[in-house]
Amino acid sequence: MPPVQHHIPEDIVQAYVSGRLPHAFAVVVAAHLSLCDACRATAEAQEALAGAALDALPSDAAPDADLRARTLAALDSVEALPREAMPIPAPAGIYPSAVMAELGGRPPRWKSLGAGIRQTILTAGPEGSVRLLYIPGGKAVPDHGHNGLEMTMVLQGAFQDITGKYARGDVQVGDPDLEHTPIAMEGEACICLAATDAPLRFNALVPRLLQRVFRI
Repeated sequence: MPPVQHHIPEDIVQAYVSGRLPHAFAVVVAAHLSLCDACRATAEAQEALAGAALDALPSDAAPDADLRARTLAALDSVEALPREAMPIPAPAGIYPSAVMAELGGRPPRWKSLGAGIRQTILTAGPEGSVRLLYIPGGKAVPDHGHNGLEMTMVLQGAFQDITGKYARGDVQVGDPDLEHTPIAMEGEACICLAATDAPLRFNALVPRLLQRVFRI
């Protein structure tokens, strides 16, 4: 696999390591760390610093046992997700362990969004949702903006938009300033892992009308 070109910002990696990142985004970070040597090294360095800081606390300033246990659990592994007692399956095909955990070890169950585009919602809750998107080669996701944070990681194929080209392992971080029309590159379908904490902001009428049905 070619080297990853688009990485996760360091502050998001730090939030993941400390256990402060909402689960939907933690899934994307865990998947990315399994494929990106550079970001995995950053996470491991932050883990080491956090662990050293905990060890350096004087006994009279040490956190209570429950807080310390939760903190150490969050630092235990860069591939661990902040979901207690959840076994992590082995990677399968294009899907990293973190994604297979969300799939329950089974293949995706795709639902059509029209024009050949499909999705599988992995998890959804008050803090955000994470899903798999299947976009046939040459097809575009309708032009849209963002009402919050979106993290999109490519698992297969590639897509491009006004910010550049994204291939396997690359992550695009979108915020309310980003408005774009992602287009899958010609060839094999582009399969992405996408997490959001707010509904997208579609510009065309039809996507807006279908938005609640598709939960995007």
